[in-house]
Amino acid sequence: MYKFKTFNNISEQALSLLTKAKFQYDDVEPDAILIRSKNLTNKDFNQKLKSIARAGAGFNNVPLELATKNGIVVFNTPGANSNAVKELVICGMLLSSRGIIQGNAFAKSLTGKDEIEITNLMEKEKNIFKGNELKGKILGIVGLGSVGSLLAHAASVLGMKIIGYDPYISVDAAWMLPKEVEKAENLEFLLSNSDYISLHVPLSKLTKNLVSKKLLEIVKKDAKLINLSRGGIVNNLDVIDALKNKKLSSYVTDFPTPELIERSLNNGDVILLPHLGASTKEAEINCSIMAAEQTKNFLENGLITNSVNFPNVKLSRTTQFRIVIVHKDEPGVLGKITGEVANNNLNISDMINKSRDEIAITLIDLHDNPPQDLLNKIEEIENVLTIRVC
Repeated sequence: MYKFKTFNNISEQALSLLTKAKFQYDDVEPDAILIRSKNLTNKDFNQKLKSIARAGAGFNNVPLELATKNGIVVFNTPGANSNAVKELVICGMLLSSRGIIQGNAFAKSLTGKDEIEITNLMEKEKNIFKGNELKGKILGIVGLGSVGSLLAHAASVLGMKIIGYDPYISVDAAWMLPKEVEKAENLEFLLSNSDYISLHVPLSKLTKNLVSKKLLEIVKKDAKLINLSRGGIVNNLDVIDALKNKKLSSYVTDFPTPELIERSLNNGDVILLPHLGASTKEAEINCSIMAAEQTKNFLENGLITNSVNFPNVKLSRTTQFRIVIVHKDEPGVLGKITGEVANNNLNISDMINKSRDEIAITLIDLHDNPPQDLLNKIEEIENVLTIRVC
């Protein structure tokens, strides 16, 4: 009987998926954790923990190295909230282009005046809020995964020209792109040619402060920057300098900080949102269900999809018993494992071994229930981290 624990708001649809599979909630020693924005620490880990599923695309709130060291699979849910983020990016482009927020504040300031006064004042002052249309403008998309691909399609329908940059784009993601997307060979080309720049990359050592002074010096004059990805990707102080120097005309972000709030209060060129990118009912449900499905598939069958620290593993069940072994990717480990199975006179019906960086996972299907002595011997093999039977 598998046990799970949740942090934050995980949808009832996701929880029912687990409870229908006879999973039980356990606040002390869960086999799996499902989270949204909760920042996990080593105190949240227990000896029985096997997986962590993050209902969202980002995973910087999970101590990844610690999880991998302990043989714990970490999942995220790319694509589940993509449409919600895509729509908010389009909203951000409009907010930064049409004086909508400023016009709304002006309209509300007319309280106490009669209808004729309001009409006259609006006609007199509305030119202050004159903006520009999106049609015909160039949108640069940094990161062409699920969100970037959807955004490219939507922007194309709006009549925008699109430049895309992603040195790590997958084959599947490439197929999703509209043919009109111009592929940038480097980030500099995209920044220097785009009227709007939208960021869609995870926060990592490679992407921290990706957009900073050096790159901002080459952006197209009056460009608008939109960051609904992660706050650390952009150096806020450098962006504020670019706004002051009229290099950027607007910055829209989902990640307010003290310096950005101060700039926003005194200027209309910073538009702040309280991390609303994936905050729709539909996105929260989609992310939660995907996290629950990944958890269920891994605990019941050892299958891995969308892990950020383990390889993807897919193997159809051919027998009643399956051994799931997590181990370090070291020479000779697999041979020792299969040798122990053979020493017990058991035939392997099917198996798969996959590795990623320094970690590996092996699934072995057996017709007979493996004896505890076999499991103990495999567990004692050097570099084996965990073993269990599904």
